[in-house]
Amino acid sequence: MSRLFSAFSGSGLMARVLRSASWLMVGYGGSQALRLAANLIMTRLLFPEAFGIMTLVTVVIVGLSLFSDIGVGPAIAQNPRGDDPDFLNTAWTIQVFRGCMLFAVACLLTIPVARFYHEPDLVKYLPVGALALLVSGFFPTRIETAHRHLLVGRLTVLDLASQAIGIGFMVIYAELTQSVMALALGGVVSAVAKLILTHFLLPGPVNRFRWERAAADDLIHFGKWIFLSTALTFVISQGDRAILGRYLSIDMLGIYNIGYFLGSFPMMAGLSMIGRIMIPVYRDKPPAENATNRRHLNRLRAGMSLSIGLALLLMAAIGPQLVGLLYDDRYQLAGPMVTLISLAFYPRLVILTYDNVALAMGDSRSYFIVMMVRAVFQILCILVGLAYFGLVGGIVSMALATIASYPAVVWLAFKYGAWDARHDIVAVLAGVLATALILWMHWADIALLSGY
Repeated sequence: MSRLFSAFSGSGLMARVLRSASWLMVGYGGSQALRLAANLIMTRLLFPEAFGIMTLVTVVIVGLSLFSDIGVGPAIAQNPRGDDPDFLNTAWTIQVFRGCMLFAVACLLTIPVARFYHEPDLVKYLPVGALALLVSGFFPTRIETAHRHLLVGRLTVLDLASQAIGIGFMVIYAELTQSVMALALGGVVSAVAKLILTHFLLPGPVNRFRWERAAADDLIHFGKWIFLSTALTFVISQGDRAILGRYLSIDMLGIYNIGYFLGSFPMMAGLSMIGRIMIPVYRDKPPAENATNRRHLNRLRAGMSLSIGLALLLMAAIGPQLVGLLYDDRYQLAGPMVTLISLAFYPRLVILTYDNVALAMGDSRSYFIVMMVRAVFQILCILVGLAYFGLVGGIVSMALATIASYPAVVWLAFKYGAWDARHDIVAVLAGVLATALILWMHWADIALLSGY
């Protein structure tokens, strides 16, 4: 026990990694627990079509956010000037301008998006949901500074508090009105709460509007490839729902979104931790520098893969039973979706953290190349899967896209000495055996989706 406590104590890199990883997991776990509780309450107050409409609102908002991201967070994490007030204030100024522009663009896109999806209610709900983009532009850079130094305890508490405030408002509003507007306003209230809490309770200097040419040049030079890469991230993370919004009925899309939430939970939890931790780790302990760094990083990566992999397989195994326990009969088709989505995410274990090494080394161009390959395969596989095998094919295609893009990811990892072939082989073999067993267990449930 004393050895365990000593591993978490001190100011060394690994101690900060362990503490930050613990806080990030607590934060993400708590966030998803709150989200699940809200989801269970809202599914009883509202109707499946409401979640389908909000899925489309989320796709547009996340799409705008990703299509315009210049990587302010990763830039602060890896840049030598990441603690310089002039650099931080310039980054904040860019962030504020971006938030204002995103809100304006969302309002302009409202009618075209509503027509594209044949859903006139989007005209009412999309501009309201997009207010969160405007508010988030004013978030202080102290948030990114805390992540840069792997000091995220207080930030985690503030994140959970702001989410709880938003959910509380959403539930009360839904109880009073039974309106989809509750879902749209919930995210806005959470963003406002986070802005206020982090401004007053997170330590650090207050941001001011500032434009330093050198800082702006650094941010833009690093961010130009991030800008393109995050546009591709939208395709990878939201492409399935953007395409299914045209393919499925609005109520079935809402059911799919619930299945996706549960099935993707373990991977999203892992990614939320890895994205924040591995850039500082790779930055301070480059794997190509010496064998000791490489060995420590391989162990860290293996531990992450094991924990996330077991959680994915467990979720796949209990998916139908879990949905049957938590939701009423209107949502039962989400059960086999949970199983398929969890299994579709498993191949991503093999490529976890490899893309972070490029960002840690400031090589956003190579990162963009890999993301482009992944995005192209994702779209092609989903379209082919849907055309020939329906909804089941569309879900399975996400796994096939990850497998097809593996050579590009290996190229990136090998470039910086981060490739661990033994880890990848073991993960693949374990995944094949577990997937076969779980598909055999739930084949009858999965067959129910064949008609969609």
